[in-house]
Amino acid sequence: MRKETGKQLTETDNKPLHGDLVGDIRSFIETARHNVAVTVNAGLTLLYWQIGNRISQDILKEKRAEYGKEIVATLSQELTKEYGNGFSYSALTRMVRFAEAFPDTQIVATLSRQLSWSHFKEILPLKKPLQRDFYAEMCRLERWSVRTLRKKIDGMLYERTAISKKPEELAKKELTALREEDRLTPDLVFRDPYFLDFLGLKDTYSEKDLETAILREMEGFILELGAGFSFVTRQKRMTIDDEDYYLDLLFFHRKIKRLIAIELKLGKFKPAYKGQMELYLRWLENHEQQPGEKTPLGLILCADKGIEQIELLQLDKGSIRVAAYLTELPPRELLQRKLHDAIIQARARLELKND
Repeated sequence: MRKETGKQLTETDNKPLHGDLVGDIRSFIETARHNVAVTVNAGLTLLYWQIGNRISQDILKEKRAEYGKEIVATLSQELTKEYGNGFSYSALTRMVRFAEAFPDTQIVATLSRQLSWSHFKEILPLKKPLQRDFYAEMCRLERWSVRTLRKKIDGMLYERTAISKKPEELAKKELTALREEDRLTPDLVFRDPYFLDFLGLKDTYSEKDLETAILREMEGFILELGAGFSFVTRQKRMTIDDEDYYLDLLFFHRKIKRLIAIELKLGKFKPAYKGQMELYLRWLENHEQQPGEKTPLGLILCADKGIEQIELLQLDKGSIRVAAYLTELPPRELLQRKLHDAIIQARARLELKND
């Protein structure tokens, strides 16, 4: 009888568990682990900010750079003995820079729920406050990994958005709205130029080749467009006055709740493209826009764009954006210089308009 009982127990023990039970418990464990990691990360980030802020206050009292170096060196020796290499001279210097770059503890507390200390280490070397704020807020909103953040910085995303070309006060207001209300504007969504080097197009190619390459590399194209874009269709047919028109690409942006019409052009921007895009946008507004969505936006991608034409047509004030695209990237130094010059020129033109 004992042997039979033992056999029955063994059979019961080997009975497979219900799938929902295992799945639910796995979910509990993964959620708890994630929550613990978030809490630990936020605690460490705030600790580093507090240390940096406290050291900074002490240095400011003396108003001597040499004194500051001595203080950090001595403090590093003391803390390293007690707590290990996480408090080396370079680590403490970075903490001071962190507190100086992000002086508002409340903003740091909010950012630290999404950004790790590794994220902040990527952002801190950036020289301009607006640059740092832009990457921090976009990283928070779009939940970039450290690797993605590094790629965005290397790809000069900030310099390619319209916000970098605005007067500082206007740019600050837009970033404040993003921080406080998660309000994403088209100027934060669109880039200029777009980097399409991943398409592998060389020398001579047609608009059809460009479209086919984008469809083949759709994942890479959406990554370059930015978070929030969802592909809807290609060659969207629109019948107007018994004539058929075809829009190259149609996307939807979830965060700004708009359809995004994209036209691909090989050469330089032409004023006629504006009328064509306006027609497409009005048709989409009448036939495709759903309740709760905002009016569609258009993006005309050209190999080159005429700045004066775009200004005269006042495209920056309407629902159409024009941007250049690069299928082959020039050397980084040249690209950096071109983008820097474009920002200076755009700001100068805005200042002339306001005078």
